[in-house]
Amino acid sequence: MTNSLIQQKTTFLDLRNQCSFQSSHGATVNSSSRVARLSSSLMLTLLTITRMHVSRIFVEDKHKLLYCEVPKAGCSNWKRVLMVLQGLASSTGEIQHDEVHYGNHLKRLDSFDQKDIIHRLKTYTKVLFLREPFERLVSAFRDKFESPNSYYHPVFGKPIISKYRSNATQYALRTGAGVTFKEFIQYLLDVHRPVGMDIHWEPVGHLCSPCLLDYDFIGKFETLEEEANFLLRSIGAPSNLTFPSFKDRNPNAERTSLEITKRYFAQLNVTERQRAYDFYYMDYLMFNYSKPLPRMNSLY
Repeated sequence: MTNSLIQQKTTFLDLRNQCSFQSSHGATVNSSSRVARLSSSLMLTLLTITRMHVSRIFVEDKHKLLYCEVPKAGCSNWKRVLMVLQGLASSTGEIQHDEVHYGNHLKRLDSFDQKDIIHRLKTYTKVLFLREPFERLVSAFRDKFESPNSYYHPVFGKPIISKYRSNATQYALRTGAGVTFKEFIQYLLDVHRPVGMDIHWEPVGHLCSPCLLDYDFIGKFETLEEEANFLLRSIGAPSNLTFPSFKDRNPNAERTSLEITKRYFAQLNVTERQRAYDFYYMDYLMFNYSKPLPRMNSLY
């Protein structure tokens, strides 16, 4: 980790003495003194880490970078950046969607043996970028259910419609197309879901194990380009490499914003909105996002 990562002002959020983060309006970073204080407890934590805990983390050895992917928080473009850092492409703009998601070019941390996993966790810069949980949820719904999708419609759409729509047409049951946001939320909150979870709406706390892994840099989607470019300069990335701003899918669609998120949550009743907040409660708490319900309820 480079010394330049310690320059920004931070505050501390201690979660049950197990999850310690430094959180600010912008990026979240560690100081050298904090690393020293946590060194002994970190070693104990490392011994409890399994491959499952690091399965979402990508490795870039040249610049000693570990990036935990959070879908719908800029992860496609982060993968493009990692491919350029690794020398697999000369620029992010030339990397197509299928290369990013299906090319299998990038190494994951769980592909290494335990010794090499621990070595990288101790010595590499560990990075996590996240997004306001409700915005991320709505973004995932719009992307996977409102556009044609050969995977999410049959795999998720069909069982969701079958269970939560009483007057479903044969076409809807056969194709899984046309899932409503309310039906999607019913599925999400159901303890007996007809189909399992998916990384696009899995809480970040489950994806990236922030209670076990002491991340060096936690950035937010709301200021993604600024923070990502700050990080790239800090790790010594090529000066001509900047974080891309283009959308990976549905480039003509408006990005999911707070206003768009409000419109979707207006389709839910107060209980459903509260339960959705409860579902993502730890993400709101750990990453210092304000509770959305008082602001949102006043608009309905």
